[in-house]
Amino acid sequence: MRHTVVERELELGLVLSPERTLPVPAKLGYRSDDPYAVHITFHINSDRPVHWTFARELLVEGVFRPCGHGDVRVWPTKVSGRSVVLMALSSPDGDALLEAPAAAVSAWLERTLRVVPPGAEFDMLRIDDGLAELLAR
Repeated sequence: MRHTVVERELELGLVLSPERTLPVPAKLGYRSDDPYAVHITFHINSDRPVHWTFARELLVEGVFRPCGHGDVRVWPTKVSGRSVVLMALSSPDGDALLEAPAAAVSAWLERTLRVVPPGAEFDMLRIDDGLAELLAR
């Protein structure tokens, strides 16, 4: 079975203070063979890119309302009249608050939802096929 990859490069803002945001190149990634997760890679052209993976459902919900707890929190807001999605990421290495253009994130999420509709993720994992193959041996 072929897997579909949905990617989008965009510039996020690393929020340093209410007045200061640093541009950060990033790539959003989604793979139909890992249907529950979204992947974000920061600093695409740097020697040591940073990768984050979390639930697609969290990002889908976070476009509309605050959600998440712990390491990943997502919520919509407006900054200087622009609709953005804020992502608060926490790790042992530190914390980051990132701002993404809501329209770009929503358009990319819609593409992922066309590839694997909500509720169809389990079917994409093909666990039954794997079990049948194991049991047939």
